[in-house]
Amino acid sequence: MLAFLLHALRLAAMIAAGVGALVVITAWDRRRNGPWWRFVRYLTVNQWAQIDADPGPGASDGPRRFDPKVLAILLTVCVSLTLQEYVGQRDTYEQWFPYDPKHPDKYWHLKGFVWWTGWRVFGYLLLPMAVVALLPGERLRDYHWSPRGFFKHLWIYVGMFAFILPAVYVASGTKMFLHTYPFYRYANRSAFDLWAWEALYALQFLSLEFFFRGFMLQGLRRAFGSGAIVVMMVPYCMIHYGKPMPETFGAIFAGLILGTVAMRTRSIWGGVLIHVGVAWSMDLFAVGHCPAKGPCR
Repeated sequence: MLAFLLHALRLAAMIAAGVGALVVITAWDRRRNGPWWRFVRYLTVNQWAQIDADPGPGASDGPRRFDPKVLAILLTVCVSLTLQEYVGQRDTYEQWFPYDPKHPDKYWHLKGFVWWTGWRVFGYLLLPMAVVALLPGERLRDYHWSPRGFFKHLWIYVGMFAFILPAVYVASGTKMFLHTYPFYRYANRSAFDLWAWEALYALQFLSLEFFFRGFMLQGLRRAFGSGAIVVMMVPYCMIHYGKPMPETFGAIFAGLILGTVAMRTRSIWGGVLIHVGVAWSMDLFAVGHCPAKGPCR
């Protein structure tokens, strides 16, 4: 127990030192208007100013007032996340469809992930799409569903992925990440197991990106402007609870960056590409550490 606490404290201290150093460097460079600060300002402050200057399709002039659409968006977020937690988790599947040793099912664990993915498709994709369809004057293509902005800014996403990939490779060999990935412990059993799982994984990332970077950001854009990114960032960080702590802290910055890019390009597809690319890379690297026989971990 003491060793665990010491490890947790060391990790927290490393993260705090890293964040603190980044803040100090940024503040120092801001005073001299140096290249790092200009780069950070371009990626954040300048982009948010452009977002605030463009409230999106259907916006009207005049004082802001209560918008029932904001209520509909955030109520949907609450309902969806609650369903994910209490119904959409694999432990619910295991309770409702327990493993029967008398009739062993080779793919019982994989079916648990079909359950998990299905609820994410429903809660993150189908339910929000139904809400958009019912909201007066709203169009699905305005909710960052169009791929047009993706192809125009493809170089940004490729650069982001290339920047992240080395860190993914290093992290994939640590005990903390190998204890978590791949989620499906039998991904190393066969090519079918691996790619059936990766297809489910990609589908839930598509659903997740629409929910957080499309539905929430466009739905809250007129009321909050670029502040919608910060609103979205909070539940996005929280859905990572239970994963390795560095990944959860990383979700804060990922939510900020992917949210900014999605609002500026009006497309979620860059986030889908990065999310799927990183997740598949992490799994493939992790599977390489799995035993030749038997499940991972």
